[in-house]
Amino acid sequence: MKMQMMGELRRVLVTLFIFLGVLFWKSYGELKLCYPRNYNFGSFVCVCNSTYCDTVPNIEKLDIGRYVTIVTDKRNFRLSNCTGSFKKSNIEDASPMSINYNKTFQKIIGFGGAFTDATGINILSLPKAAQEKLLQSYFSPLGIEYNIGRVPIGSCDFSTRIYSYDDTVNDTKLMQFDLAEEDLNYKIPLIKKAQKMSHRKVLLFGSPWSAPAWMKTNNNMTGMGMLKGKAGGVYYNAWALYFVKFLEEYKHFNITFWGLTAQNEPIDGLIYRFPFQAMGWTPQMQRDFIIKDLGPLLHSYGYGNLKLMIFDDQRTFMVNWVKTVLNSSLAKTFVSGIAVHWYEDIDLTLSFLDKTHEMFPNHFILGTEACAASYPWVQPKVALGSWNRAESYSKDIIQDLNHWVTGWTDWNMALDLEGGPNWAKNFVDSAIIVNKTAGEFYKQPMYYIMAHFSKYILPDSVRIEITNIPKSLDVVGFLRPDKATVVVIVNRQDKSVKYTIRDPHLGQIVGNADQHSIQTLIWWNK
Repeated sequence: MKMQMMGELRRVLVTLFIFLGVLFWKSYGELKLCYPRNYNFGSFVCVCNSTYCDTVPNIEKLDIGRYVTIVTDKRNFRLSNCTGSFKKSNIEDASPMSINYNKTFQKIIGFGGAFTDATGINILSLPKAAQEKLLQSYFSPLGIEYNIGRVPIGSCDFSTRIYSYDDTVNDTKLMQFDLAEEDLNYKIPLIKKAQKMSHRKVLLFGSPWSAPAWMKTNNNMTGMGMLKGKAGGVYYNAWALYFVKFLEEYKHFNITFWGLTAQNEPIDGLIYRFPFQAMGWTPQMQRDFIIKDLGPLLHSYGYGNLKLMIFDDQRTFMVNWVKTVLNSSLAKTFVSGIAVHWYEDIDLTLSFLDKTHEMFPNHFILGTEACAASYPWVQPKVALGSWNRAESYSKDIIQDLNHWVTGWTDWNMALDLEGGPNWAKNFVDSAIIVNKTAGEFYKQPMYYIMAHFSKYILPDSVRIEITNIPKSLDVVGFLRPDKATVVVIVNRQDKSVKYTIRDPHLGQIVGNADQHSIQTLIWWNK
């Protein structure tokens, strides 16, 4: 009985806190709160269906001297918020975190996810009204406002079959090139809907997993195989044309691309019996392909301003790869950025990001793929409400941002309860999980972690220095184009941590980061 009463009291207090937060919170439109459901994976999901879905607060400019704190935590809150006032600086806290507006770093490109076939299949398995709410959750002002979309060029493991756009053997001029039903039924319709509902420009970039089998040394889209021949040869030129044809076909649907990666995980195709679509490259091969084939062809077809990214693999191998490609002055003229994945991210390799930036400061670094439960031994693949997986996202994003990365792209935007579909059974977790039988979808803690970055760190925000960060917290700060300051604070500890933030123009914020929580603080000083 005592436990029941305590549980009831806690629910009442949570409801009261949220109610007060909404009362005193400036937001656009009616703020709809999370409908929670617990599946015993550490935290809870928020349930959405055709008639209801929680929304994300939009922030109006506050008076100078005021700030807002937005909180998500393991136990109670999803983007709950309240305002406060700066206090005059004093000597009570001898070492506050200090904002230094004079020392700036990289400019943010943005945050987003991938329009995989699996994403499309799952979204379209819902009733139409729920489909709309799921897309709004990602791209509209009611949601977390992603501005990046990754588009697989052809099939990947998160397809239901292996396919290319031209399976006609030796059709090196690609006369039989044609988009697949997956493009026409899933990718293109959802991209167009996302772009229509977004108030931000959605930057699309394409990534290929494999060339058609007939172009490859192993005559197979899976396993260990590379392009036949060498750079400047007939197959390399045909593969470069494949990129152009893809861009041209999407242009017929009024969809234009911001960027391309030269190859998804090029090291995969060098692995014996690799289990799904892949194509192997060495850095020397990628360099020569860009110089002799892809770069010139993109320019000749009017795609010279496209942001071509190299690498697109784990940062463990990035320094040598990037050096090999970009030490060529000709390759450097065709390449805009460096794409990295998160799967082997450990603290020891953070310096690789710094070293890469130091070598090539004019080439941006962008996180282009991440997902939880990707290793075979991690079970279950879908853990509804997992807070541990959410914290792994927050840690990686903040570490990346503090080491020159300009944005972070999640993998599938929607998967089913199994973590698919995936023809190779390479199931993983996702920020949103679809239950088509119930006609509902579940926003995981990972979704709300993404919100703290994608919603409030606007494109073209510039990272600013914050000194004296406590070792018990993960912290990053930005100055937005609208002159708002944004600070994200993550506490992954089992106890709360008090902190002080000093703004040189306004004074200080004295706050508390509860155990296992993430906060986004926003204020204006102009």
